[in-house]
Amino acid sequence: MPDAVVIGAGPNGLVAANVLADAGWSVEVLEAEEALGGAVRHDHGVDPDFTSDLFSAFYPLAAASPVLAALRLEEEGLVWSHAPQVLAHPLPDGRCAVLSRRLDETARSLEAFAPGDGRAWKELWRVWDTVRADILDALFTPFPPVRAGTRLALRLRAAGGLRLARTMVLPVRRLGEEEFSGEGGRLLLAGNALHADLAPEAAGSGGFGWIMSMLGQTYGFPVPVGGSGALTAALARRLTRRGGTVQCGQRVTEVVVREGRAVGVRTAGGRAVPARGAVLADVSAPALYGSLVAEEHLPRRLLDDLGRFQWDFATFKVDWALNGKVPWTCAEAADAGTVHLADGVDSLTRFASQIAMGRVPDEPFALFGQMTTADPSRSPRGTESAWAYTHVPQAVRGDAGDDGLTGAWDRREQEAFADRVEAQVERYAPGFRGLVRARRILAPPTLESLDANLRGGAINGGTTALHQQLIFRPGPGTGRPETPVPRLYLASASAHPGGGVHGAPGANAARAALRHRRTAAFSRVQNLLTHRDRRGRR
Repeated sequence: MPDAVVIGAGPNGLVAANVLADAGWSVEVLEAEEALGGAVRHDHGVDPDFTSDLFSAFYPLAAASPVLAALRLEEEGLVWSHAPQVLAHPLPDGRCAVLSRRLDETARSLEAFAPGDGRAWKELWRVWDTVRADILDALFTPFPPVRAGTRLALRLRAAGGLRLARTMVLPVRRLGEEEFSGEGGRLLLAGNALHADLAPEAAGSGGFGWIMSMLGQTYGFPVPVGGSGALTAALARRLTRRGGTVQCGQRVTEVVVREGRAVGVRTAGGRAVPARGAVLADVSAPALYGSLVAEEHLPRRLLDDLGRFQWDFATFKVDWALNGKVPWTCAEAADAGTVHLADGVDSLTRFASQIAMGRVPDEPFALFGQMTTADPSRSPRGTESAWAYTHVPQAVRGDAGDDGLTGAWDRREQEAFADRVEAQVERYAPGFRGLVRARRILAPPTLESLDANLRGGAINGGTTALHQQLIFRPGPGTGRPETPVPRLYLASASAHPGGGVHGAPGANAARAALRHRRTAAFSRVQNLLTHRDRRGRR
């Protein structure tokens, strides 16, 4: 009987298993798919000579994560690689905002848009540099982050205190208008906010855009050499060396609860796997509470709250094998690992508004990845392994374009929208389509079929909006990995701090399980001593 069973071998599940194994626990990880990694996997499915990341690709949060740093995955063979530039946002008139790991280079790029904007960027970075360590500690620990929060509160005095708090809740459109006179800085902030499902007018999008931009400035947007699955492989190797086991093709269908406590799981094949100490679930909150745990074991209020759970935008992704480098009209975009494609902040607002109204965008905001530029091992010299993803509504009510898309995402609709995404790339890189050797389309239902946690193509485990963060994630009054069922812990992106590859939900769940065992052991010792003392008195 293992001490712990972990449901799911995504990055959070593997991090949780590693943390428990480091503490001496025996751990068994059960993965429904035939491959490890969840949304951190690569393959050669577009072209045999090209390595393509199936889902996530760039990892600024992993580079910044103290959780992953503590695992020392470089000792397991993980190597990071960077594109010459972090991010570029070209405009149709030939101008281009560039985010570089070199602060002066980013500042020069923004200064070209408006005098003083380079200095404004440096001031945003100065504030970040003052509070960075404590923000990251607070972000990656359970809520409320008591020790990290105390240190952060002290540092806030030096960083502007309430002014910084105001920045964190500002809409990113307003933050950009307050800080920059030109478009460049505004585009970097707003484009990074839309890495999640935060429209330029959404409360908190300013804070998210600022943090993502500063992560790129400080750590870059690195990629694992050889493909995203190299990160998964390093986590799995580390776990195996510490005695943990991972089994694929083992879909868990039930968390077994006896006498009010989680005591193990049952798989689709009828196999019962008991757990001596804890069950950790790297699955979405709706899957855990709506399927794996029987309703009679859960509070009515929690079930009601989960009925209000909001998923993030659906995602539509296209992978390409290109016979040459992308012919950007803005030369600066050629050296960037990530390229944002939108005509300006107004275009981002229009895009997000169409999604909010349930309409498939007619001019999709595309996040474009140049993987060979970031890691030359991804494809033959002179070629490019590339992808783009954009967002669409979870529930489609109409098409803002001319293709009559309904959200059925059948073959016709997939091809039509992939063509729409390609047309957006072609506007900024004329001749792009002539380079396409092969392409693969991953529509929202396809993404979910490859990883059940990507419900409807949602990649963040639930919306990043303020009403479902901190103590509201995954529902009001939570914010921690503990669940209403003792010895059962939520270890997925549906738990605080949410989406991204950083391992914090898994580590938080593992530490909660360890803390519970220590507390229980201490209570048993106390009870034993009290019992002996009473016997001695008699």
